[in-house]
Amino acid sequence: MEAREVKTVADAKKIVEERKLSHVKVGLFDNDGVMRGKYMSKEKFFSSLDGGFAFCDVVLGWDVKDQLYDNAKYTGWHTGYPDAPVRILPDTCRDVLDEDGMVLFIAEFTGDAEAVCPRATLRRVLEKAEAMGFDAYAALEYEFFIFDETPHSAREKGFRNMKTITPDWFGYSMIRNSTYSGLYKAILAMSEAMDFPIEGIHSETGPGVIEAALAVDSAKNAADKAALFKTYMKVLAQKNDMMATFMAKWTNDYPGQSGHIHLSLRDRNSGKSAFYDPDAELNMSDIQRHFLAGQQRLMPQFLCMIAPTVNSYTRMIPGFWAPTDATWGVENRTTSLRVIPGSDKSQRIEYRLGAADANLIWHSQQRWLPAFMALSKNSNRLTRLWVTLMTWNTPRNCNCPAHCGKPPRHSNTQMPPKPCWVRRLSSILLPRGSGKSVNSVNTSPIGNSTVTSKLSRTEHGTFSNNLAG
Repeated sequence: MEAREVKTVADAKKIVEERKLSHVKVGLFDNDGVMRGKYMSKEKFFSSLDGGFAFCDVVLGWDVKDQLYDNAKYTGWHTGYPDAPVRILPDTCRDVLDEDGMVLFIAEFTGDAEAVCPRATLRRVLEKAEAMGFDAYAALEYEFFIFDETPHSAREKGFRNMKTITPDWFGYSMIRNSTYSGLYKAILAMSEAMDFPIEGIHSETGPGVIEAALAVDSAKNAADKAALFKTYMKVLAQKNDMMATFMAKWTNDYPGQSGHIHLSLRDRNSGKSAFYDPDAELNMSDIQRHFLAGQQRLMPQFLCMIAPTVNSYTRMIPGFWAPTDATWGVENRTTSLRVIPGSDKSQRIEYRLGAADANLIWHSQQRWLPAFMALSKNSNRLTRLWVTLMTWNTPRNCNCPAHCGKPPRHSNTQMPPKPCWVRRLSSILLPRGSGKSVNSVNTSPIGNSTVTSKLSRTEHGTFSNNLAG
């Protein structure tokens, strides 16, 4: 039996017996998207398939460096960090990189812990979409740096003067992917063997940067695959005496690392794209317009889910490709939301604000929830959502030393003053109207400038914690 043929508890037991395994791997994802797990004996695994098992809930109360959160309510010193119930998901079975015959299963928390389990939360959001008549699809693409370092050498250097596998800037380089063809082939082979297939991979702008675009899948499967890709890309690198990092920005000298997600909906009854309308301008259905509006309107409120660390915000500075405004446009890679006109198969929205360090499972549900809220409130027209009550009341003027009252303009090698890019998120206006041309007006959530765009056919489109994980 092949690993990806496993669908039921009986199948899971069968493959373990067929391969004569004494142990299997079981893992789950914490709130930072880090995979935590263990080898489990066959007997324990079979018992857990039938009735679940217990896992210390501290993984829901510490960070990527195993440092305890000081403000957690679900778990902490006040609870004593007890075990929480966990279920194994048979249909997530996969072969494991460089472990002949070994299989890996994903698990998720149940009981009270299910309320704060990232994967369970995503599942609940997607169930809401299904109840509304939609199937959600997604595809993740990641930028990551590869270093000619090991975990030990990086620490000996104090995480400074890190050597990347290639120098200088050279995006889409055939020279680099040919010179390092062994690495690229190893990544592609791993992605096929562990079932997170890569649609495209290439060098990106910056020294040692690679971008990998994973193939589209249902939103839940896409989240699992993206989280597994990040985990095992680090494993593959370390097995070859290198290191991979998905930090949002490891140095101020180069652009940050994105975690873009492509989004679409399909009608559950017809199977057709809910975004595609061949008779509408840019093939944008009303559903896609409403979906887009929800994404834009709630971007400030959900920012913490796609920018979960202090380091995340160092990426959001002008001139380095990361969006700094809650904007949208058609085939426009400078906006946070890029509408991509296409066919029934390809009509979609690319959410470009996300960084590579986000928890892919929180990351995915953040994309869907605001859109579904907009759709559920509104079937025919765009309106202001009730969540305006959640809008942050923050100062409108810049708090940088000059108190200039405008978004700061900083050099490429200096971080902007913290209040400018972390603390101030101001209100955003929904696109208005429901005709063929929609005006999108917003006030920057990370600055104070107003950006206006018109949808038309002529529009153009802590360091060691994250690095060494």
